[in-house]
Amino acid sequence: MEPCSGTCQMIVLSSLEKVFPHVEPVFSPECCRFSGLYGEVVSFQAACCLRGLRKETFRVQVTSDLKESIRIRQVLNVPSSYPAHEKRDSNYISHAPGLYPDLLRDLEDNSLVLVPGHWQSLWIDVAIPDFIPGGTYPVTISLMDSRSREAALVSTDMEVIPVPLPAQDLLHTEWFHGDCLADYYKVPIFSEMHWSILEKFIFLYGNRGMNMILTPIFTPPLDTAVGGERTTIQLVSIRQERERYLFDFSRLERWVKICKMAGIRYFEMAHLFTQWGAYHAPKIMVTRGGEEIRLFGWDTPSTGAYTAFLDQFLPALKEELDRLGILENTFFHISDEPEKDHLESYALARESVMPHLKDCKLLDALSDYSFYEMGIVERPVCATDHIEPFLDHKVPHLWSYYCTAQCVDVSNRFMAMPSARNRAYGLQVYKYGMEGILHWGFNFYNSEHSRHHINPYEVTDCEGSFPSGDAFLVYPGSDGIPEESIRLMVLCEAKQDHRALKLLESHIGKEAVIRLLEEDLSHPITFSIYPKSSAYFLGVRNKINRMIKKYI
Repeated sequence: MEPCSGTCQMIVLSSLEKVFPHVEPVFSPECCRFSGLYGEVVSFQAACCLRGLRKETFRVQVTSDLKESIRIRQVLNVPSSYPAHEKRDSNYISHAPGLYPDLLRDLEDNSLVLVPGHWQSLWIDVAIPDFIPGGTYPVTISLMDSRSREAALVSTDMEVIPVPLPAQDLLHTEWFHGDCLADYYKVPIFSEMHWSILEKFIFLYGNRGMNMILTPIFTPPLDTAVGGERTTIQLVSIRQERERYLFDFSRLERWVKICKMAGIRYFEMAHLFTQWGAYHAPKIMVTRGGEEIRLFGWDTPSTGAYTAFLDQFLPALKEELDRLGILENTFFHISDEPEKDHLESYALARESVMPHLKDCKLLDALSDYSFYEMGIVERPVCATDHIEPFLDHKVPHLWSYYCTAQCVDVSNRFMAMPSARNRAYGLQVYKYGMEGILHWGFNFYNSEHSRHHINPYEVTDCEGSFPSGDAFLVYPGSDGIPEESIRLMVLCEAKQDHRALKLLESHIGKEAVIRLLEEDLSHPITFSIYPKSSAYFLGVRNKINRMIKKYI
C-alpha cells in the first residue's frame, strides 16, 4: 500500500479521513483493514495526487470479485464561510473559512481529472451482497492514462463476514423539507415534477437508514421568522363550509405510499403549534367560498378558534392514518424546543389536543428535565449536551439530538469536525439505549428563519448562521437526483455499528459488549467523553466483527 512511483501517487485511506488539496494524507495501516457483514456498505478512500506540469484525465478501473457491488465517487470540496462557532473545543480540523471536502459525485465515464500538486480523493463503497461466500476479497483501484497505461494503483482487502446485518431498530428522523426542494428546483408544490423529485430524495432517505419522516400535513412551523412564512407545503387539502371543515387526504395517501416503498415505517406529523413557545397556530391554508386563504398563522393564538379547528381535524386525521395502516407508527409533535419560560404555554397547547391524542405517541425536542418531570412530555428528545439528568433518572423511550448548539465536546457532523466525531454517535446511542435519534436538517436550503432561499452548493452555512454541515446532508443534484455527502455516509456507518452491536449483544449480552467497547479506554464512553481517533472506531468494529464471526 505504499505510494506508487511515476506520474501519480495513490494512498488507501479509511472513510474517516478528510483529504484537503494541499495536505498530503498519511497512510495508516491500522486504519485500512476493512470488513463487513451481509447487507452492509463498507466505505474507504483512495487519495490521488498528480506530479507533473498540466492536469490530466485518468480512467478509474476496479479489479475485484466484488466489482459489481462497488461504487466509486469523487469527493469534491465545497465552500464554507462559517465552519465553526466562536464557542468550540479543540476537536476540530479547522475553524478557518475555506474549502472543505464533503460532496460525493459519481464519476462521468469513470473519468477523473487531476490537477498537479492537488490531492483528490475517490470514495469507494462496497455494498456487500448476501449471496457470496464469506472470506477475504482483494480490491484494486487503478488509474489508467490516455494510452491505457497504469499510472497508479492501490490494493486492499475486504473481509466478508457471512451473516446478515440485522434490521435497524433505532428510530431515526432527519427533518425532510419538501418545500426546499420545490424552491431550489423552481417547480410548483405538488406538481408532478415536484412529486418526482420528492420520490428520488425520499428513496435515498430511506436507503440510508432514516426510517421515520417528518410529514407536512400542513407547512411545518419550523425555522420561520416570527411573522414570516415559508413556502406553503400542505398535504391535506381543507375546505370550510360555515363551521364545518372538509378534509381531502389524497396527497397524504400518495406521500405515505412513496415512503413505504422507500422502506420508511414511521411517520411524524408536522408540529401542531409554532416553535419556541407554542404561542401560535402554524400556517394553514383553507378554501372558503372558492378562494384559498391563510386561515391560521402567527396571528392566531394557540387556543380558541384553532382549538375548534383541531377538534375536527385530529379525529379525521387519525381515522385516515388508521386507514393507511400507520397510526400505530405515527408520532405527534406539540412544539419544537420549548424552554422553561414556555412551560405554561406549552402545557396549555398540549392540554388542548390531548382529548384526541391521549392514545397516541408524542415526541418533542427539549433540554429541560422539568418538562418531563411534570409529565407534559412523554417521549423527550434531549440535546446531547443536556442529557445527563434524563439518563440519571432512567427515562424510558428517550431520544437524543444534536444541532448547531452542540458544538462543544459532544458528537456532531460539522464539515470542520473530524469524521470520527460523527461516527462516535452510533456507539453512544447504543450504550445508553436511545429509542431514536433526531436532527433538524436533511435538506434545509434556506437562510436562518427561512427569510430567503440559498444555493447549498455555494452557501453551506445558512449565510453565517449555522456551521457548515448542520443544515443538510444531501445536495440537490441535476435532474432532481440528490447527491450525498461524506457526512451522510459516515452517519450511516455509525448506524451500521449500532446494528452490529445489537447482533453481538444477542450472543454475549449488553454488559459484555460495553466492556469490549471500553476495555482499551481510560474512561467510560459518555456523550461528552469518547474516543477521538479514527483507529479506535475502525479497530473496534473489526473486533466486533471477529466476535460475531465466532458465533456463525
